[in-house]
Amino acid sequence: MNSENGRNANKIALITGASSGFGLLTALALARKGYQVAATMRDLGRQGELLQQAEEAGVSERIHVLALDVTDSASIKFAVAAAMEIFGRIDVLVNNAGFAVGGFVEEVGMDEWRRQMDTNFFGLIEVTKTVLPMMRSQRAGLIVNVSSVSGLTGFPGYAPYAASKYAVEGFSESLRQELLPFGIRVVLVEPASFRTPIWGKGLEGMHTHENSPYQKQLADVLRYSRQSAETAPEPDQVAELIARITAMQAPRLRYPVGKGSRLLVIGKTLLPWKVFEGIIAKSLKNMK
Repeated sequence: MNSENGRNANKIALITGASSGFGLLTALALARKGYQVAATMRDLGRQGELLQQAEEAGVSERIHVLALDVTDSASIKFAVAAAMEIFGRIDVLVNNAGFAVGGFVEEVGMDEWRRQMDTNFFGLIEVTKTVLPMMRSQRAGLIVNVSSVSGLTGFPGYAPYAASKYAVEGFSESLRQELLPFGIRVVLVEPASFRTPIWGKGLEGMHTHENSPYQKQLADVLRYSRQSAETAPEPDQVAELIARITAMQAPRLRYPVGKGSRLLVIGKTLLPWKVFEGIIAKSLKNMK
């Protein structure tokens, strides 16, 4: 056991949405650093990939799979209580569970808007609220909210997803200030496009219809999204970033990560909005 693993041997991380993508990789990254990981997911039938990779990495004894549906209050309470019963504490919470609803605002039904917010925002709040009393009594803890560059800039065709991530951003800013006196740190990780299942699912579920007045714009968005996904980097760097953040004494609030993420932040900050939206529109049209 190296020194880092030794320091983390008694530390506990709870991760939502750990069956795939960033959640799965973060569970493995923290386990490799010595954490005991409560890897939660809505469907325990999807734990196979995580357990297989954990076995291959030699960290299976540090991965503990629990059922947790972030849209179900009883499921949240049960999973957090189970983690506390097993470990007695929670040092790191990674709010990762989420999905993307795609479609132009007029064509996305209100049920889909509510489903998007229930998972990406209200579920994140409820998991956080359930864990907070334990962290506050410990007077220590780290909460990592996995946001997105879509929480910094809204793109056409993904307004529900952007709205949910903008909400996470504002919530995290307030929460961070509330919890600093209790020794609890709140951090936002804001990935750009990576090769994870979320965008494939979003593209497959794009809400539109045959005679849509947005057909041309939608075609541009879909083409851009598909090509971005095909050329996107592997998601390991997001998991490794989260693992590094857990070792920081005083992490900053925001960590944009991925191709073009910092340029996007700088561009939106410095450029007039008309210039910035023109660049986005030109990018969508030029992606062939």
